[in-house]
Amino acid sequence: MSLFISSLNSGSNGNCYYVGNHQEAVLVDVGISCREVERRMLRIGMPMNRVKAIFITHEHTDHIKGATVLSEKYQLPVYISKSTLAHSRLRLNQNLLKDFSKDKAVIVGGLSVLPFSKLHDAVDPHSFLISYEGINVGVFTDLGGVCGNLVKHFKQCHAAFLESNYDEEMLANGNYPFYLKQRISGGLGHLSNKEAIELFVNHHSPSMSHLILSHLSNNNNCPKVVQSLFDGHATSVVKIVASRYEETALFEVQNPCFSKVPKKNSTSKKMAHYTAQLRLSFD
Repeated sequence: MSLFISSLNSGSNGNCYYVGNHQEAVLVDVGISCREVERRMLRIGMPMNRVKAIFITHEHTDHIKGATVLSEKYQLPVYISKSTLAHSRLRLNQNLLKDFSKDKAVIVGGLSVLPFSKLHDAVDPHSFLISYEGINVGVFTDLGGVCGNLVKHFKQCHAAFLESNYDEEMLANGNYPFYLKQRISGGLGHLSNKEAIELFVNHHSPSMSHLILSHLSNNNNCPKVVQSLFDGHATSVVKIVASRYEETALFEVQNPCFSKVPKKNSTSKKMAHYTAQLRLSFD
């Protein structure tokens, strides 16, 4: 019993996150092109026919721009709130359009996808907790701050995609106009490195095995800074900085209640090599 996770892309140029078991998977946001989704799925070794649905967090372009084409080509249902759809300008096939309600789980095969409200400057923004056989994976990006909802669901996670968007000093001293700095740090924008590390240190579950640090700013953050910051805490958790240019490796997340000592195999060796290569790309 496992869930498999990968960030296909993460950043203001496009966001797309993969979560699935051995039979079915979902994508949270499709902010990259259909062609890039296909290429990156191929590189992580996952067939497109495993994806059974798309879930949309909010209407900003870097989260939705590839959703229409991907949905139409593979006849994938798109779960999106009515308010988000109304403000998105998406032209989705009505037969593939699905609504959801906050705090009410959507069942996709063996997966349970729970939407819940978050702080962000969008009309109806949501995060998602994806569960399978007692394993919980959270997709927590585009966060204006740490609210009670976020803490509650983060505590349940065996793995999470967690935003660590900006370094406070870099943002303050950078060349962004004042209004944009205020938008990012004003409580409805994005989560700082400081806020992200405090959430992780204070609230991560002892059962957490993987943390994918996501949606880093290209101008106000540095992957090596984020990696170093998080590597200093909870050494049992594998921490990966997601790239804005390529996919991460595919990581296996298990429920420790059912896990056994993992066997060494070619897949795990390949993933270790891939992760090493990914880290080198930030040097």
